[in-house]
Amino acid sequence: MKQFSDKIISKINTEIEISCINNDVSSNKALHMINFIRPLFEELRDYTHKYDFRDDEEEIYFFKNIKPLILSKLIYYNDIYTLELRKPNGNKEVVKDHYKKKQAAIVDFCNNNLDFYQYYRSKATHLDRYYFLRGHENYKLCHNCGLLDKDPLFSSCCDHRVAKMLAYDMLEIYLQQRLQDVERIEVVETSRAFLPDNPFRWTSTKVAAIELGYAIFAAGVLNNGNADIKEIMTYIEASFKIDLGDYYRTYLTIRERKRDRTTFLNSLIEKLLRKMDENDN
Repeated sequence: MKQFSDKIISKINTEIEISCINNDVSSNKALHMINFIRPLFEELRDYTHKYDFRDDEEEIYFFKNIKPLILSKLIYYNDIYTLELRKPNGNKEVVKDHYKKKQAAIVDFCNNNLDFYQYYRSKATHLDRYYFLRGHENYKLCHNCGLLDKDPLFSSCCDHRVAKMLAYDMLEIYLQQRLQDVERIEVVETSRAFLPDNPFRWTSTKVAAIELGYAIFAAGVLNNGNADIKEIMTYIEASFKIDLGDYYRTYLTIRERKRDRTTFLNSLIEKLLRKMDENDN
């Protein structure tokens, strides 16, 4: 079972890295991930139907850890797809309210499952046979798990609840980022209103602009080094009419490059030297 499920998890993680770089998830990307994960999840279901677990410990581990991990990705992308599909066309306050309602729903879920949250987060095991073994459900413990309509060979009492918890952990980060994006756009638009109109637009890549911004920040060449990275990035966005998105996450990606972490800056040096050499001739 572990070898089979590890292959599925590896495929999903690889596709996430390719399709959702820097956690940049649009409704189209979310739909793509749903369509990618769903068949793999069904493969896992079919395999589980035919598989005989070696012992209770292996079965508990599967329904406590493996299945919820995979299912949580499906729930996560489905929630994003639905959320973005239903996002209202309105001012920024309306959009923020839309995301905050989902945050409130997550809080309600956590409050309604507080005992189970504490059990799972504390890594307790004394109720595992009731929560994560098929056919051992205790209806007093699992009265709200929807047991009656589950696939009995592919479901335990609480594996779906764990999956939803994991999905909501990821979704909370997504929602915070979306709210930050809305607020950041407000700041950029306000800053842009105070800048003189100019014909300049950034026509290189977003990553290049972020690399430049962090270089300016690291060099401390603005306001005697007192300008913070947020101020610098806001100015770049406002001045050159570009949306840099989650620039910190992009910076982390740049930092992890195995080769040439300063690609854009190196190209600037190379082109300036070439220009100087041409002028000398």
